[in-house]
Amino acid sequence: MYNYFFKRILDIVISVLVLIVLFPVFIGVIIALLIVNDGKVFFTQTRAGKNGVLFNLIKFKSMNDKKDKEGFLLKDTDRLTKTGQFIRKTSIDELPQVFNILKGDMSVVGPRPLLPEYLPYYTDYHKMRHNVKPGITGLAQVSGRNTLKFSQRFNLDVEYVKTRSFF
Repeated sequence: MYNYFFKRILDIVISVLVLIVLFPVFIGVIIALLIVNDGKVFFTQTRAGKNGVLFNLIKFKSMNDKKDKEGFLLKDTDRLTKTGQFIRKTSIDELPQVFNILKGDMSVVGPRPLLPEYLPYYTDYHKMRHNVKPGITGLAQVSGRNTLKFSQRFNLDVEYVKTRSFF
């Protein structure tokens, strides 16, 4: 019952509380990004969600859109702003994903949504990570995040899918 009803209610309640409590942070980041990114505050990217269905993930924009003489975007390292470095380091760039939760594309807890180009490379076992909505955080994130190998993260994602509960 929790996984099919209460989890969604809990996701909505947590998302609304995050919006209320962190509203000043949202406003501050929006103002800073309006200045450093020439008016562009948000970044969207297509990700694979539950059952592999694609959705647009929303994040605060941490890089500008500066281009070289030929009109191509500069390298990521050259486009990452100081404000962008800060919001990435503190994970503030992830905050707009509460709107993905309210929309129903994501959950607070679940496997992190990955780019759709990875879908063909999943093993049948690892495809189970798509049996649930992706989350802002998950078992892999609290177990080591980027210090883990991809296979370890995927195994933890599947462990979460198999054992998820309120606790």
